[in-house]
Amino acid sequence: MTTSSVHPSRHPSRPGVDYNKKWWVLLAVGLALFLGSVDGSIVNVAVEPLMAALQADFPTVQWVIIAYLLTLTLLLVGMGRLADMIGKKRIFVTGILVFLVGSALCGLAVTVYWLIAFRVVQAVGAAMIIALGTAILTEAWPAQQRGQVLGLAAGFISLGIVLGPVAGGLILGAWSWRWIFFVNVPVGAISLLLALRYLTPLPPQNRRERFDFVGAIVLGVGLLAFALAMTVGQNLGFTDPRILGLLALTVGMLPVFVWVEQRVAFPVIDLSLFRTPTFSLNLFTATLAFIAISGVVLLLPIYLNLVLGLKMTQIGVLMAAVPLIMVLLQPLSGTLSDRLGTRPVSLLGLCCIVVGYLTMTTLQMDSSPLGFVLRMLPVATGMAIFNSPNNSAIMGAVPHTRLGIASGILSMVRTLGQVTGIAALGAFFASRVAHYSGGESLRLASPQSIMLAIHDQFLLVASLMLMGLLVALLTWRWERRAQAPSQTAQPVAAEPHPPV
Repeated sequence: MTTSSVHPSRHPSRPGVDYNKKWWVLLAVGLALFLGSVDGSIVNVAVEPLMAALQADFPTVQWVIIAYLLTLTLLLVGMGRLADMIGKKRIFVTGILVFLVGSALCGLAVTVYWLIAFRVVQAVGAAMIIALGTAILTEAWPAQQRGQVLGLAAGFISLGIVLGPVAGGLILGAWSWRWIFFVNVPVGAISLLLALRYLTPLPPQNRRERFDFVGAIVLGVGLLAFALAMTVGQNLGFTDPRILGLLALTVGMLPVFVWVEQRVAFPVIDLSLFRTPTFSLNLFTATLAFIAISGVVLLLPIYLNLVLGLKMTQIGVLMAAVPLIMVLLQPLSGTLSDRLGTRPVSLLGLCCIVVGYLTMTTLQMDSSPLGFVLRMLPVATGMAIFNSPNNSAIMGAVPHTRLGIASGILSMVRTLGQVTGIAALGAFFASRVAHYSGGESLRLASPQSIMLAIHDQFLLVASLMLMGLLVALLTWRWERRAQAPSQTAQPVAAEPHPPV
């Protein structure tokens, strides 16, 4: 069997962990993660009904989504750090409660501005849930089954992405928009009861540490500036002085944050984690994957609608193909990585992703829906194969005392990757459409111009993922060199320490 790069020795069984409860823990955490993915996709399909019901314009309703995304991005790392200090179960259960309260308040909102404010409350709870889901599962399951459980958790998320648009369409067709928020309450209540019953309240190993408020504020300012630049820049343009100022503030906060974290006793982010290549390089590869898939998913409905001329119901079915494939394959890839090691499986996934994006460049103006799905198949398969083992390698590279912060960083990278992919790659696509159409907007551009711009986009994301593949290969080479001395060294019996 291939040596795994999960480093299970970093996560020996903790006293008090009852692995007989692991499936109930998975169900509790999985339902909470499912809620988060369903909620995001349901709200995205409700933009037009919200505009009509609340008498708001499109830019204002956009902030119903943006406020949630910004709050989530700002709080993920801090929540992970806080959980390492006071306990994961306490933060996770509180997060479910806050999310449920926020969902109910969103459903009761009387104006769009109240809805935006209540979405912030909802996002606070979601940050507590999402930041800790991976850490709780990593701790509640045996190290040799980590890939399997993270694959199953990813399946819950993908299932939410599949069901979100479908459930949203059914709810909006039968009831008012308020029920897209009320629907969270019964599912969340089940998750809450399971979490209270089956999550083990393990004592935090960093109880004596203090929270780094200065570092959290500096990090929050930098992330807020970046997220605002990536979202607002889509409307103002990325060359607008205000957007350039936000980007400059983002860059300026980075050295300030490093300076602060090196001088506090208990930093909000343990920068020493990034000295481990398995952690930092896998995190970099994951970032590229999130950026690429977000930028591509943004374009696919445009291609299906403006180039192929399909109806929205057909588009919804075709768009569900990718997450549906991921639901089916991610648990399998996680189990496979437990047997073969995380690196070979994740490399196979990256190869499939690169091939898939190159294959997507063969889409034409007369491609059939079946041809579209077949071309997307390698991308969906590659993402399903890559995600679980890569996440397992990231979580396996940190000690138990830093699982919460590592889970928060991974979740933050996922969110920032989505924001960056949608904004930056969306801007690149718009510029290519203008280039091929002689300066026309997307709505006025010819299908041929849109098709050529989409080809350029796929080539760009294929290049990004090829870079990620090269980084992963270098990481594997480093891991094999690091393992070689330990495999050839002879074991030495440790002498007993004298009593203190």
